[in-house]
Amino acid sequence: MRENYDFSKSTPNPHAKQKKKQVTIRLDEDTVNYFKSMSEEKGIPYQSLINLYLRDCASQNRELKLEWA
Repeated sequence: MRENYDFSKSTPNPHAKQKKKQVTIRLDEDTVNYFKSMSEEKGIPYQSLINLYLRDCASQNRELKLEWA
């Protein structure tokens, strides 16, 4: 291992802006099972699928439509 490293020609991490924050969220078991089954089909972790879905909703400024019976 070197004593010194030269980082003067390095570039910033392009993914640094996409840091993730750990949160606790309560989801219905059916919802989790839905994303888990989809994750097996797609080969993507289910938490990543939930994140992708929520990110898409946020980027499209989707509004929640609730209908009470």
